[in-house]
Amino acid sequence: MTTAASPTATETRTDWARVAREIGNTLGPSAAERDRSGVISLEAFESLRKAGATSALVPLELGGGGASHAEAGELLRELGRRDPSTAVAFSMHSHLVAAQVWRHRHGMDASALFRKLVDDRAVLISTGASDWVASSGSARRVDGGYRVSARKSPASGCEAGHVLVTSIRWDDAPGGPKVLHCSMPFGAEGVRIERTWDTLGLRATGSHTVVLDEVFVPDAAVSLIRPADQWHPVWNVVIGAAMPLILSAYLGIADTAAELARDAVAGRPAPHTFQLLGEMINAHTTAADAIAAAYLDADDLRFPNTDELASRTLARKTVATGALIETVRLAIEVAGGVGYTRSSALERLYRDVHGCLFHPLPRARQTTFTGRVALGLSPVE
Repeated sequence: MTTAASPTATETRTDWARVAREIGNTLGPSAAERDRSGVISLEAFESLRKAGATSALVPLELGGGGASHAEAGELLRELGRRDPSTAVAFSMHSHLVAAQVWRHRHGMDASALFRKLVDDRAVLISTGASDWVASSGSARRVDGGYRVSARKSPASGCEAGHVLVTSIRWDDAPGGPKVLHCSMPFGAEGVRIERTWDTLGLRATGSHTVVLDEVFVPDAAVSLIRPADQWHPVWNVVIGAAMPLILSAYLGIADTAAELARDAVAGRPAPHTFQLLGEMINAHTTAADAIAAAYLDADDLRFPNTDELASRTLARKTVATGALIETVRLAIEVAGGVGYTRSSALERLYRDVHGCLFHPLPRARQTTFTGRVALGLSPVE
């Protein structure tokens, strides 16, 4: 790991992209085997913890790595080039940290979580994508907190996790159904993992089902109680913080696919190959530019909490998703029939890159969301 001088004499800044390359280079050779087995690399997460990557986004003055939003994205992009499953799973942790950095930069206290990230090098596991506005599960009020039960899936990286960050529907809350946003340790009584993840791509993300069976959640572990089935500004924060990071992991997949395609025809291009390469580069550039624009709008996690910002971010997610998939598809076409074989890394990358379709929001839901915001309506009915 190398460091460069920071703005003060007593601080150092880490080259997080280099850290990711070093860790990724140890993971890449076994990525295909883990794709076949569907088993997450716990060693990868341990390496990321030891390198301090789990607290990379925590500000330097609070003991973290001081990475900017975009620098964290470069870390994920470098991982994605070498080990897509680890990169996408780690982006789930990273986006939760990014949301807390946004809170910190807007004058809200996130020190307790930052201490856990710095001192314990905790890995955070998210279930937010599947919960969205309505959430799921059941909660009931008890002395000092709540008893909650649910099945939460997918929970990427859960086998490597220390803290589950989730939400639970509370249907009989005073005043009508509500949603509790809360966290709990994986070691809490009633928390278990069922190994249910068996998919077309990203097979080694370990995105299994976390089962909560009458788990006690103390009041102190509840960060927000909001009305169920209604849009809440918390999602604007999550979208602005999360989507650029998640997409960066997929951009790494496209980077590798484009490189493999160029290598496949170097020195012997057929006339039609020039056009295919040009189309591939157009798609790759479109994806990279859309993601870069999302980081620019996010203003290093200082962005305003507005529906309009969330709408632009999600629109860019849809544009980037289509371009990322098209990049890898064209890479296979450039390479020819070899790219269609299971022995080719392109075949695996093509399956993996399709995972970006299923992060919030899928295209049809995104365009509806954006259309409603354009007319000054709530993003969801």
